[in-house]
Amino acid sequence: MKIQLALDRLTREECFSILEETSDYIDWIEIGTGVIKEYGMGIVREISEAYLQKTVVADMKTCDAGRHEAKQAFEAGADIITVMAFAHNNTVAETLEAARQYGKRIMVDLLGVTDVMRVKELYGLGVDLFCLHVGKDMQQEGALADSSLYRLIEGLENIEVAIAGGISDKTISALKNSIVDIAIVGSAITGNSQPGKASRVIREFSKV
Repeated sequence: MKIQLALDRLTREECFSILEETSDYIDWIEIGTGVIKEYGMGIVREISEAYLQKTVVADMKTCDAGRHEAKQAFEAGADIITVMAFAHNNTVAETLEAARQYGKRIMVDLLGVTDVMRVKELYGLGVDLFCLHVGKDMQQEGALADSSLYRLIEGLENIEVAIAGGISDKTISALKNSIVDIAIVGSAITGNSQPGKASRVIREFSKV
């Protein structure tokens, strides 16, 4: 299982400080929507250049103007951009086409999606990387990402599945031997006073 570190609600300095401590224990670096809104494509470029060996995910949450936003992120060095599942099919198709042109990928964010048919429709468009996602505001009401989300992508072949929503050292073990390929971890690492140690523990627990 890959570990994707979500950098969000952080300053530029905090992002780089946390990455310095955690890079040995993570696989993918997600530059969060809030960070991108604050610092633009500049921080995507900086992190991509500083961590060439990592897969960089720009959490654009694209829902319109897909080709343009994809081009922005890919030319800044991102390997993957996120696209919202509720986006128009043309938006999804255009980001997929841009990704192919740049030799990159898109991850479709299923935040708020409950309709299995919509996921199958996206799969039919060519999407092969999905994120099962319980959002931050939903987490404040006690919701966490768990196996109940798996029904959305069951039966789809040759896909990769990420999951996000309160993943920590206490919950990551439950993802082992499941359909999940990428565990997205945010505040359990970034909100810890020792992010390096937290990321190491999460890495160890993902293997146990």
